[in-house]
Amino acid sequence: MDIYFITKTIHILSSTILFGTGIGIAFFMFRSYFTDNMHEKFYAARNTVLADYLFTFPAVVFQPLSGVALIHMVGYDWTDFWLMATYGIYIVAGLCWLPVVWIQIQLKKMVAEAVENGDDLPERYHQLFKVWFLLGWPAFVGLVVVFYLMVAKPI
Repeated sequence: MDIYFITKTIHILSSTILFGTGIGIAFFMFRSYFTDNMHEKFYAARNTVLADYLFTFPAVVFQPLSGVALIHMVGYDWTDFWLMATYGIYIVAGLCWLPVVWIQIQLKKMVAEAVENGDDLPERYHQLFKVWFLLGWPAFVGLVVVFYLMVAKPI
């Protein structure tokens, strides 16, 4: 196996981890919104934050690094349409993801406090959850488009 195939494999795996972890934790976090059991909400929020640290964050770092290496190795023009579109979409997805991570941490703290004190969740929890949900859509759709662009490489 040469360095190109290793790099391409890392690139594909990191994109799969980025997308798969994102959709997986989003599903469980979203589902937790509809339970009244605070321990279930806390479990989902705590593991969502943990999964972002363990899986999503490293994939977010490896994705552009391996992408840059592949562009260099293959000799693509850095300004090809599909690459320019990918850069832009990846930046937009990242700009959505950063506040999502912060929101997840805030949601986790609010649920932890509610569990500890036996309180109801504050209205801020519901407001932030809605923002979290809305910010997830551009990132999700954007990554689907990036997958298409990586495979099709349209001119």
